[in-house]
Amino acid sequence: MIRVQAEDFDPGAEIDRFTQGNTKVGGICMFLGLVRDFADNADVHGMTLEHYPGMTEKQLEAIEVEARRRWPLEDALIIHRYGRLDPGARIVLVATASAHREAAFQSCHFLIDWLKTRAPFWKIEHTMDGDQWVAAKDSDDTAATRWDEVPNGDSGC
Repeated sequence: MIRVQAEDFDPGAEIDRFTQGNTKVGGICMFLGLVRDFADNADVHGMTLEHYPGMTEKQLEAIEVEARRRWPLEDALIIHRYGRLDPGARIVLVATASAHREAAFQSCHFLIDWLKTRAPFWKIEHTMDGDQWVAAKDSDDTAATRWDEVPNGDSGC
């Protein structure tokens, strides 16, 4: 399931809905991303996330399909917010469920790495020195390349 929304979400309630009634799940892995109050050498007092409706959801769906192709998942959940967010606000929730914990761990890590580098979101950090677009980081790109070498069907189970 994929949702792109301005509204906040309750991670506990989302995980409860995500797992309800599925007794084939042996492991769930979850990542929750929050807005920090710092970036590089500046204090951040807010962040605005922009996206292109339609294109964003389509790309997130493609990323989820790739995770399901690589690992035996019972389910996957991606919730990503947009709009103005304050420090401490929830930005993203990624959860994966599988019969085996290793597939849940790996697929969750994969999803967040690819979301960070391939999802069409643009971020502006609001600081005392003014607003600054957040540039892509080489370290994120490097982290995402680890998944270029994962063989098809290697679930790690």
